[in-house]
Amino acid sequence: MAKDLLRIENLRVSFAVHGQLNEVVKGVSLRVPAGRTVALVGESGSGKTVISQSIMGLLPPNGIIHDGRILFADPAKDGKVIDIAELDRDGKKIRKLRGGRIGMIFQEPMSSLSPVHTIGNQIEEALQLHRPHPRKEARAITEEMLGLVGFRDPRRNYDQYPFELSGGLRQRAMLAMALICRPALLIADEPTTALDVTIQAQVLKLMKTLQGEMGMAILLITHDLGVVANVADEVVVVYRGRVMEAGPVDDIFRRPQHPYLKALLKASPDFDMPEGERLVALRDVAPAAPPLDLRREAGNRPASTALLNVRNLRKTYGSKHGARVVAVENVSFDIMRGHCFGLVGESGSGKTTVGNLIMRARTADSGSVIFNDRAGPVDVMGLDDNELRAFRPRMQMIFQDPVSSLSPRMTVLDIIREPMIIQGRGSDAEQKHRAVELMECVGLDPRFLSRYPHSFSGGQRQRIGIARALALNPDLIICDEPVSALDVSVQAQVLNLLKDLQASLGLTYLFVSHNLAVVHYMATQIAVMARGRIVEIGPRDALFHRPAHPYTRSLLKAVPLPDLDRKLDFDVAFTGGASDPVTWPEEFRGTAPGSLEMLDLGGGHFVLADRACTARDVTAA
Repeated sequence: MAKDLLRIENLRVSFAVHGQLNEVVKGVSLRVPAGRTVALVGESGSGKTVISQSIMGLLPPNGIIHDGRILFADPAKDGKVIDIAELDRDGKKIRKLRGGRIGMIFQEPMSSLSPVHTIGNQIEEALQLHRPHPRKEARAITEEMLGLVGFRDPRRNYDQYPFELSGGLRQRAMLAMALICRPALLIADEPTTALDVTIQAQVLKLMKTLQGEMGMAILLITHDLGVVANVADEVVVVYRGRVMEAGPVDDIFRRPQHPYLKALLKASPDFDMPEGERLVALRDVAPAAPPLDLRREAGNRPASTALLNVRNLRKTYGSKHGARVVAVENVSFDIMRGHCFGLVGESGSGKTTVGNLIMRARTADSGSVIFNDRAGPVDVMGLDDNELRAFRPRMQMIFQDPVSSLSPRMTVLDIIREPMIIQGRGSDAEQKHRAVELMECVGLDPRFLSRYPHSFSGGQRQRIGIARALALNPDLIICDEPVSALDVSVQAQVLNLLKDLQASLGLTYLFVSHNLAVVHYMATQIAVMARGRIVEIGPRDALFHRPAHPYTRSLLKAVPLPDLDRKLDFDVAFTGGASDPVTWPEEFRGTAPGSLEMLDLGGGHFVLADRACTARDVTAA
C-alpha cells in the first residue's frame, strides 16, 4: 500500500460571522496516498473547497481551524511530516509549501489569471518564487512546461495574454503554473467544470499523463461523478461538512451504501434512460399548478406544426487583422411547437450566437427567422424597433450564469416585474400578484420576493431566471446552457422543472448546451454544430445510436459517464480538437469549395457531407 502523502484527521473549520462561529467542516478525515488520485465529491456548500483552502493555507481571515490535523509528508525532506494546520498562514513555511510542494488548479481560469500579464510571465513567476533561475533559463523551463501541457507553439504562447486563449488553453496554463515546480501534491478544484467534453477529456488525459511522469498525488475536487469514475483511485463523499462514505472507486460505484451517494448517482442524466423516466433530484421541489391564463394559452396552441423556421443564418465578425471571422454559416432548422430542440457543440462553435441572432440580440449578416404566430407568420429579422418591442414577449431567454444574469441591486419582485413593466402589462397590484404566482410555479416561496439574489443558491437563482422568462407568457424560450453552472443534484431539479413547465404550459424550447447527456434528457430533435455550421441534425435516438459525422462520434466518446464499465475514450483527446476538419475523413471535408451539403440519411436524419457521397459512403466512413 502506498504511503500517505497527505492525511487529514478530524478537521474542523468554522467561519466567524457577526461574532458567532459557524462550523462548515465537521470532523473530516481523509488520506491521499503518494502517486494516487483521490476524489473529494459533494455539492456546492458541502465544504470541499474549504477543505482545499485549509490545506493550502488560503482560508479567508474569518476562517478558523479549531480542531484537527493536516499532515503533509514531504518526499523532498525524506518524508518529514508537517502539520499544516499549525503553521502561520502568512508565514514563510506555508508560503514555501504553497505553489512549491503543493500546487493548485482553481475552478475558473479566467478570474484566476491576471489579465494584464502574459501567460509566460505568470507561470515563470511561480517558478522564480520557489526555484530561482537566471532569466533566460527560467523562460526555457517555462516554455518546456507549456509544451508539456499541450501548447502547440510555446515560444509564441509565452507572450500571449489570457483573453487571447480559449477556456481549455487557459486551464492548461493554470495546470502549467501549478506544475512548474514539480509539486508532490496537486489539488484540482473543479478543473473541468466550465469546459466542453472534448477539452475536458484532453485536460483529464493530460493530468493522468503528467501524474505518471512526475509521480505526484492528486486531490480532485468535483461534483461530476462521470469524471470521478474515469480518473480516481479512491473517493471521499462529503455532505454539509461531514464524510458520508469513503473507499476505493470500485466499491463506491458498484456497492454504494449511503443513501446520499445513491441519490447522487441517480441524479446524473444517462444516455440509457428510457423515454419518460425522470431524474431523481436529491431535494425535488414540486412547482405549484401554473396560473390559469398560462394553462388556457397552452391548450390553444396547435401541436405538430413548426413554431420557428430558421433558414441560412450567417454571422461574421471583424478581427484585429482586418479579416472577417465566420461565427455562423448557413444554419437552418425548424423547431416544432411544444417540443425541445437541442443545439450542441463546443465553445466557439456558434451555438450561443445562433440563439442571440434568433432573439435579435445580435444582427445577422443574412438569413431569415420566421415565427409562426397564431395571427400568421412573423419575419423576426424584418421587424423595426417598435415592432420588435411588441413582439419580444413571444420569445424569452434563460441565461447561462444565474449570478451575473440577475441584478444584485434589484429584489426578486423587481426582477420578475421588470419585463411586465417594460411591456406595460397590468397595474402594480396585478404585477405583484403575477410575481407571486410565478414564484409558486417554479417552486419558490413567495415570501422570498423581497430578498436580493445574493441570498439564494445557484439553483434558486436559476429558478428566478425561469420565473422572469415566464412573466410575459412566451411561446418559445431559448435556454442558453441553463444548468452548466449547477451541481448535478441541483441540475436535476432545474431540468425536471423545465420538463414540468413544458408539459403544463405547452412551451417550446431551444436548448443550447455542450452537455450531451443533458440534451439527451431534454430534447427530441438535436443539431450538432462545429465551427459555425450544423454538421448533423436528427431525432434524438438516431443521433445517439447511429451518429454519422466524425465530430458527433467524438463528442459522444468524450462524455465521462458515472459507470466503471463504460470508461471514457481518452483517444478523442488529441491535440488539434475534434472539431478540426483536418482530422475528419475526406467525405466530410469536401473535395472542393462549396461541395458540402446536407445528406438525407432517412427519418429526418441529415449529415453535412460531400455532395458526391451517398448514405452508404457516409455510414461506412
